Amino acid sequence: MLRTVLNSGGGRLCRLPSLLPHHRLMSGSSVAAIFFQPSLPADPATAIQSAGIDLSHPNTIPALLVHPDLASNYPAASRFFSWAASHDAAVLNSKCFNSMLQLAAANSDAAHFWSLVSSMRSKGYGISKTTLQAATESFRSNGMSKDADMIQKAFSAHARNAAVAEACEILRSDPNELSKLDKLNELGVEVTDEMVALVVEKVGQFPRQAMVFFNWVEQSAGAGINWGKVYNAMAKIIGREDCIEEFREVLQKMSSKEVGLDKEVYAILIDRFLKRKMFEDAVDLFRFAMGGTEKPSAQDYVFLLKKLVVRDDMDLKLVMRVVRIYQKAGNEVKSSVFDAVIKSLRSVERLGESGRVLKAMEDGGFAPDRTVHGKAVLAMCDAGNLETAHKHLARVEKSGHKLDPLVWSALVQKYSLGDDVDMAVSCLPEMLERRSGNQVGSALEALVYGLCRKKEAKEAFKVLKDLVLKKDVVPWQSTYKYLIHKLIRQGHLKEAFDVLGLMKSNGFPPYINPFITHILKSGTVDDALGLLNAMSSEEFPSRTVYMRLFQGLFKEGRHEIAQQLLSVSPGSVQNHADVLDLFYKMKIEEPTAAL
Repeated sequence: MLRTVLNSGGGRLCRLPSLLPHHRLMSGSSVAAIFFQPSLPADPATAIQSAGIDLSHPNTIPALLVHPDLASNYPAASRFFSWAASHDAAVLNSKCFNSMLQLAAANSDAAHFWSLVSSMRSKGYGISKTTLQAATESFRSNGMSKDADMIQKAFSAHARNAAVAEACEILRSDPNELSKLDKLNELGVEVTDEMVALVVEKVGQFPRQAMVFFNWVEQSAGAGINWGKVYNAMAKIIGREDCIEEFREVLQKMSSKEVGLDKEVYAILIDRFLKRKMFEDAVDLFRFAMGGTEKPSAQDYVFLLKKLVVRDDMDLKLVMRVVRIYQKAGNEVKSSVFDAVIKSLRSVERLGESGRVLKAMEDGGFAPDRTVHGKAVLAMCDAGNLETAHKHLARVEKSGHKLDPLVWSALVQKYSLGDDVDMAVSCLPEMLERRSGNQVGSALEALVYGLCRKKEAKEAFKVLKDLVLKKDVVPWQSTYKYLIHKLIRQGHLKEAFDVLGLMKSNGFPPYINPFITHILKSGTVDDALGLLNAMSSEEFPSRTVYMRLFQGLFKEGRHEIAQQLLSVSPGSVQNHADVLDLFYKMKIEEPTAAL
């Protein structure tokens, strides 16, 4: 059957077809005469018809082309063929084209030769073996080796395409699998990896047909076949959910022959599996590919991990497997991978799973450093999963890691902004178990900020005071300043005065500006005395504070409060030259202002 296809175009063209009557054999001279001149007669068809030539007969034109008068005049033969190709009544079959190909090759007309080959392909015609031999000999004798090689390739391509077409027809038309195998055996063709790839591609929409063909290939292929190309072509087609068992069987055969997946095929399959939610099969594919020569890249590894953590029903065992597979292949699992994972979790609003995902990666062999653990805790804090974040943080620190104090700060702040202030407070002693008192400043500031935002500045003061006095904690100066502002604003002036004492105990200079501003605007004499008592020390003479208060009260027009404060001031203040001078000036200015 296939041999008939390959030899379409007929027998030897040098022999005249016996179907033509003898008187028509002499008509070649007439045609040669008509097309002898470059300029054709007005009506070549009439002239040909009057010579008794029937161009509608399938053997006429082939016979004319081999007639000595026309075959020896290549320009005339070429003009005749071109005219016939445009004339509806003329029948140009495969024999006609093959006859003309021989003439073109014999006359070294490569351009026309390959133009004819192109036209034949478009019509579904092939090069006959007779034409192949004759044209090859002509080209080589004329020093046209390149064209001789090209025609060999063209013939092979046609033979291959014919074999592919017939194989596909067998696979599609015959419902019986055994019958298909028998018919494929009858083809009598050499199985090449290129042929296999073409057949598999054409029947790719029907994986069962592809499997029948694949089984036949395994039985029929010779030693020269490239099994890598064959198996990859097959895997590319049947890697789908409706024939996944067959796909796994192909992978097993690839393993036995030590054949790996091409990168292109891996990329196609992994994308297909993930889109169709075949996650376990995707991981199995990754494992198989990592065992081959063309291993998935680091980007492929990260891509798969990201897809696994954003699936609806995340399976942490698959995450663990992927990490283990990647690491066992001799790769380093870098910390940047977890950054990509967190980004993916954030995209699906699942940051609270960061700790579980990291634990699965650890179980797979990943060794996260303190920075990675810190990122996981921060991610869980952002998601509001504080209890899990707290447990993860405690576990990691007990194992020997000391996370950045800012990580504790984030956890404390989230607790304090929520409804669990006790948990926020309890975090600080945990920190102190593994740190000195001057290393919890950021967490304490986060706690103070959180409580103050909830209008609980007094509670923040109590916590801070206990930590300073009982745990030797050293708050940041900025924490003290912030707390003073909030205590004054929330009406807790006495506690704010006490903060000044705590600042002094930690070696910070007093922060009196908020107090003075409050007293000058609306404070009482008792308020002023409270500040002055808190400020009295050798390093900071209260006389200076007295002067700022007197001057400010006069400027605000609160002369009566200034007089009352002076009356209860110590003698050293009342009799101080600067104070006396200030009040004397104000006394002189008062009548003037009244006028």
